[in-house]
Amino acid sequence: MPWMYAIVGLLVGAILGVVIARLTKPEYKNQKSVQKELDSAKFALEQQRQELADHFAQTAEMLDTLGKDYTKLYQHMEKTSAELLPNVPEQDNPFVKTAALHAESKDDATVAPINQPPKDYAKGATGLFNEQEKEIIEAPEAVTAKAS
Repeated sequence: MPWMYAIVGLLVGAILGVVIARLTKPEYKNQKSVQKELDSAKFALEQQRQELADHFAQTAEMLDTLGKDYTKLYQHMEKTSAELLPNVPEQDNPFVKTAALHAESKDDATVAPINQPPKDYAKGATGLFNEQEKEIIEAPEAVTAKAS
């Protein structure tokens, strides 16, 4: 039985020795500080990403507001120019043209053609798959060589 106490004491001592050695090693402290720096860097990166996403969302909202304000300004200028200069024909009023262009571009941006192929889409087969017979053009030297 005393040998059992000796083995248990040896195991407890070995475990305590490993724990104490691990806690007092400088590499363990270094590892903890590096892990802490990594966690803080990850947090800072995530925070920066969130701020960037918020910035772009706010910028998009501001650009949308700016576009609407420009449209309102052109409509106002068109209306007031027509009121203040009643004798000027519509084709000579620059604000009528500009307001019409803004209205068209706004309509074009909201309605996208769905059933149209892309602009660079080739109709039918091209290149090697084209079924048209290719015309063979011979050089003049080849024609005279065949004739002789």
